Amino acid sequence: MSFVYWLLLIGALLIWVSLSKASLTRLLLSTSMLYLAVGYGLGPAGWAILSPDPLVYTVTLERVAEVAVLISLFSIGLKLSIPLKDKRWRLPICLALVSMTITVLLTAVIGVGVLGLSLGAAVLLGAILAPTDPVLASRVQVQGADDRDRLRFSLTGEGGLNDGAAFPFVMLGLGLLGLHDLGSLGWRWLAIDVLWAIIGGLAIGAVIGTAIGKLVTFLRHRYKAAVGLDEFLALGIIALAYAFAVLSHTYGFLAVFAAALALKRMERRDDGVTFSPDGEAGLSGRWVHEGSGSGFIEQMERIAEMVVVLLVGAMLWYSHLHAKAIWLVLLLFLVARPLSVWFGILGARVSKDQRMLISWFGIRGIGSIYYMMYAVNHGVPDSMAEELISLTLTVVTVSIVVHGISVTPLMQLYARRKARQHGL
Repeated sequence: MSFVYWLLLIGALLIWVSLSKASLTRLLLSTSMLYLAVGYGLGPAGWAILSPDPLVYTVTLERVAEVAVLISLFSIGLKLSIPLKDKRWRLPICLALVSMTITVLLTAVIGVGVLGLSLGAAVLLGAILAPTDPVLASRVQVQGADDRDRLRFSLTGEGGLNDGAAFPFVMLGLGLLGLHDLGSLGWRWLAIDVLWAIIGGLAIGAVIGTAIGKLVTFLRHRYKAAVGLDEFLALGIIALAYAFAVLSHTYGFLAVFAAALALKRMERRDDGVTFSPDGEAGLSGRWVHEGSGSGFIEQMERIAEMVVVLLVGAMLWYSHLHAKAIWLVLLLFLVARPLSVWFGILGARVSKDQRMLISWFGIRGIGSIYYMMYAVNHGVPDSMAEELISLTLTVVTVSIVVHGISVTPLMQLYARRKARQHGL
C-alpha cells in the first residue's frame, strides 16, 4: 500500500478514535478493544495490509513493544507523587515482587501439568505472563499526581515495578532451556540477574533522575530560568536511563521508572518556589506536573498503545488457539492472580472491594508482548516459540476484551461504594 493510502488510513483511525471515546465508554468498550479489532481487520485475516509475522519480524516487534513500555513506565513514574517512605508503597511493592513471583510459579505449574510444557518453557511462559500491563490499565491508573486512592495507586505502582522485576524469571526460563548461563547451582543468576540487575537498575535510574532534577532546580534558582520537563528533557531522561542501565547489565525498565520517581521527588522539594518565564514570580514550582513534557509523554503513551495493540490484532492470524489455551486463561485470571494477590498483600490494610478489584485487574498486554519477542530473539526453538506466541497472544487478547468491558462498570461501582462509606 502506498504512503498516501497509509496516511488516509492512519488519519481516519486517529480521528475516529478521538471522536468516539465517549461512545466507547457508554458501550463499555475501551480504545484498546477498538485497536485490536482494527488490527485484526488490517492483518492477514482481513485486508492483509499488516503482516507482522512474529517469527519473521522478531527484532522490529521487540523494539516497538520495548519503546511502548519505556514511555509508559516514565509516564507512570511521574504520576506517583507519594514519597517512597509512605506506607502506601508497601502494596505495590508486595504485588510486584511477592505476588508476581507466586504468579510465575503457579503459571509454571499450569504449564507443566495442563499444557504439557517442559519446565524451562513453563517458567518462561510464567515470566512472560506475570507482569501486569501499565499501558492498557489507564482506567485503573492514578488520575493525576494528587490521586491518593489506594486501589489506583497499588495497581499503577505494580504495573510500573513488575515490568522490570519479571526479567529475572525470563532469564531463569531461558537458562533452564540452555539459552542463558545460570552459573553453578544458579549462583550467576542470583548474583547478576536478580540482585545486581534489579538493585543496579533502580540505582542508576535514581541517580540520573536526581541529578537532572537538581540541575533543573539549580537553573531555576540561580538563573531564574523557567526550566521544566519539556519534550526533549523527558525523552532524554528515558534514553539516558535506559542506555546506562543496559550498558551496566542491569534492567533498563526499572531504571526508567526509578528516574521518573526521582525526578518527581526533586519536583516536590522544589515545589513552592515560583518563577515566571521572565524570571519574576508567578510560575509554579511544580515543573514536572505543569511542564509540557508530562503531557507529551502521556500522548506518546496513547500512540504507543495504539501501534502495539494494532500489531497484536494483526498477529492473531499467526496464533493457533487450542483448548489448553482456554484452560490457561481461566486458571491464570481466576486462580493464579487471585491467589497471588491474596498471599502477596496478606495483612495489608485494604478493603474487601479493593482486594477483589486488585485480584481481578491483573491486566496483561504490551509488557507480555515484549517479553515474548525477547525470548524468541534469544534462541527459543521455532516449535516452542510458536506455542509461546499462541498462548501469549490468546491471554493478551482475552485480557484486553474482558478487562476492557468490565473496567468501567466495576470502577464506577467502586467509586459509588467508596463515596457511601465516606458519607458523600
